Amino acid sequence: MIRCIAIDDEPLALKQIASYIEKTPFLVLENQFESALQAISFLEDNEVDLMFVDINMPDLNGMDFVKSLTNPPKVIFTTAYSEYAIEGFRVDAIDYLLKPIGYSDFLKAAVKAKDRIQVQAGEQTTEVHSNDKFLFIKSEYKILRINLADIKYIEGMREYLRIHLQTEKPIMALMSMKKMEGFLSSDHFMRVHRSYIVNLDKISVVERNRIVFDKNIYIPISEQYKPKFQKYLDDNFLV
Repeated sequence: MIRCIAIDDEPLALKQIASYIEKTPFLVLENQFESALQAISFLEDNEVDLMFVDINMPDLNGMDFVKSLTNPPKVIFTTAYSEYAIEGFRVDAIDYLLKPIGYSDFLKAAVKAKDRIQVQAGEQTTEVHSNDKFLFIKSEYKILRINLADIKYIEGMREYLRIHLQTEKPIMALMSMKKMEGFLSSDHFMRVHRSYIVNLDKISVVERNRIVFDKNIYIPISEQYKPKFQKYLDDNFLV
């Protein structure tokens, strides 16, 4: 897990970043602060891997705070002012998030940070061992067993996959969609979009070129994969 702290003098902005960290499976929130001075005291006795730091803060701004650290953790800057972007990269920031920050932009920056941290630590991508009933995924220093029957669908997110399960929270894995396809039986799983693999056994409704999971989850069927999926429907259609 990547240990994080968040620093922002605006309580609502700090709460948002903290909530994003907590919902991202490979991040863990160690602490949060409304001033850089508070964070300095914490860092004297605690090690973290990544900091989300607002630039515009009283007393000590985020840029000067990072420059003051002898061996700073990786940093992602947050601010409402775009003119700080170039200066942010001069201190080797992983990324720069412009407020208001959406979760998709936050996740992209977090993935960048994880990739950089893994490269420096010499870590490898996710290892997978499988049979026709379950997968063992080695990730985040743990070995996770995933029963294939529990998978609803798999979502591609750049270098990562988000494995959505029937009852548990999603699991993030560092691997490609193509590689995951190789571990899954084509009798039960099918890629219907460049970003989605679905468990055919979990499909109950198909509507307007979309697979409906629950009430608010719609998986698009792209033109590239539509003929194969249509054949599956035709082969199993009762006239």
